[in-house]
Amino acid sequence: MTNILDELQWRGLVAQTTDEAALREALDGTVTVYCGFDPTAPSLHFGNLVQLVLLRRLQRAGHRVICLVGGATGLIGDPKPTSERTLKTREQAAANVARIKHLVRPFLDFDGEGAALLVDNLEWTAPMSALDFLRDVGQHFRVNQMIRKDAVAARLASEEGISYTEFSYQILQGMDYLHLYREYGCTLQTGGQDQWGNLTAGVDLIRKVEGASVHLLTTPLLTDEAGNKFGKSEGNAVWLSADMTSPYAFYQYWINVDDASVGTLLKVFTDLDREQVAELEQQTVEAPHLRTAQRTLAREVTTLVHGAGATEQVEAASRVLFGKGDPATIDAGTLADATRELPGAEVAPGTDVLQALVDTGLAGSRGAARRLVAEGGVSVNNVKVADVERVLGEDDFLHGSVALLRRGRRHLAAARNGR
Repeated sequence: MTNILDELQWRGLVAQTTDEAALREALDGTVTVYCGFDPTAPSLHFGNLVQLVLLRRLQRAGHRVICLVGGATGLIGDPKPTSERTLKTREQAAANVARIKHLVRPFLDFDGEGAALLVDNLEWTAPMSALDFLRDVGQHFRVNQMIRKDAVAARLASEEGISYTEFSYQILQGMDYLHLYREYGCTLQTGGQDQWGNLTAGVDLIRKVEGASVHLLTTPLLTDEAGNKFGKSEGNAVWLSADMTSPYAFYQYWINVDDASVGTLLKVFTDLDREQVAELEQQTVEAPHLRTAQRTLAREVTTLVHGAGATEQVEAASRVLFGKGDPATIDAGTLADATRELPGAEVAPGTDVLQALVDTGLAGSRGAARRLVAEGGVSVNNVKVADVERVLGEDDFLHGSVALLRRGRRHLAAARNGR
């Protein structure tokens, strides 16, 4: 591949560009590119990860990357097509900004030659007076064009309408691009396909104020075979912060990707080359039950977001829950995450295994539990129980919290320490 744009297109990371030929020519040299992340939540999520891996690839190709955290735009909120956002307090926005700044650092290289920059648009927006904003920036925007933006048009057609606050968001975002163009020579902005209307505001502003042409590149919306947007897990967003989506739950999300989508996600989120992706796609066709592609995807992306150590722990926990491996080797946090959704009950140390099976729902009665043990169908922490008089001791509760009870191969329950 002679141009980074070729790789981005192969990886499915290009939905729209302002001028593909001009952008390709610019990328033959060195460009400065930015993407903005608003602190609307205490963490970034699946959709932001697409932008982070895009910036990562551009930086590795020799381009200068600016990661903008929207301390100013986050106080306003990007207009949703359906309703007005609840505004964050300044304290909430500042706290989210701090978390997001910490979160993006592992994805990019902020040291040495070609180091990425981390900026906050509150730095240049806060000192500006309302009059300066209206005279110096607002005069370049035409309302008839602004109301054509998809989200704005949808809101204007609704009963709720749209506040001037949210209506002004696209002006603030356009001002960011102008500032970064002037300050750092930034000539490329990236974002999601659904942000095209906001992104073009900056291109138009720079053309009017500076007489210069700059570029945009958007990424496609990623959906599964059924057309559902990726990044939702049982109605909740897949967050990049470990305290909002645990590394174990994060890993499991990727493991459960459908066969039709795994090749696309391997291209987007991993560094695997064409041959490696093609081989995994072939294995998915020939032996889908092995889920080799999904396991590779889960391992690669979890390592990217949470580190190799966390990935090793969640993979070990996954093996344990399938009856393989020693549960004692799993750290307390990963064990808690892995067993959180298991059926079970509180069981006090000193309770015999027969009663524990009944309490956790693995057996309907002590008699049924006795027969299961006698037939060799019960294990505690993946060790078969041979004695029907077996009692759960303190040592059976891993990290003092939970003992894993198994009936047969597929039925697992958590006996949670009820002392």
